[in-house]
Amino acid sequence: MHSPKENTSKRLKDVEISVPIVYGTIAFYLGRRASESQSHKWTVYVRGAKNEDLGPVIKRVIFQLHPSFNNPTRVVESPPFELSECGWGEFEFAISLFFQPDVCDKQLDLYHHLKLYPEDESGLQSTKKPVVIESYDEIVFPDPSESFFARVQTHPAVIVPQMPTSSSENINEKKKGDTKDHQLSQWFMNFSEADELLKLAEAQQQVQAHMHKLKRQLCLMDGLRQISRPSSTDE
Repeated sequence: MHSPKENTSKRLKDVEISVPIVYGTIAFYLGRRASESQSHKWTVYVRGAKNEDLGPVIKRVIFQLHPSFNNPTRVVESPPFELSECGWGEFEFAISLFFQPDVCDKQLDLYHHLKLYPEDESGLQSTKKPVVIESYDEIVFPDPSESFFARVQTHPAVIVPQMPTSSSENINEKKKGDTKDHQLSQWFMNFSEADELLKLAEAQQQVQAHMHKLKRQLCLMDGLRQISRPSSTDE
């Protein structure tokens, strides 16, 4: 979870605004159209967790490609914050987020590894099913500006606390949302807070099970050492 420092004159104390985001890549194998230098077409992007418009929060995104690309520093000034290219190799992106002036004056740098080939290397690559790698994160803005809060308090991509002045009408307006249709949306992964908590719980259970296993192994080793140790007898 990232917390960029916000710097404005009029701020709401003890208030936090959270913006769930997803960043990742989708790579399609070109099949018969593939060449030695262009085997895949891929798209790298930053999106809302449910593909909402991030324009009210993010001003622009800079994608840093591999130096072998022409003009490897790509700037996207408006949503959707994405770009597509063709290539043959995997590499790591640097993704820099720049926020609206009343949101934050510091950029946020993310990193993502482009993956072209599926985990199962035994099967043939498919031109119909892409390789999708995505990461979920939440950007937290403490003590937000009044203008930022007012602009996003009903926006579906933003988690804001319910203030005493909020009306039920505004809350209902948020349900309408500003979700964008996208040609790749069928491949996007579904992220939610409940899913993330479930993953954390499963990871904790796995760690605990592994610790118990190690303890049993240590106890067994100690027992074997006790058995194999020669007993001392009085002469």
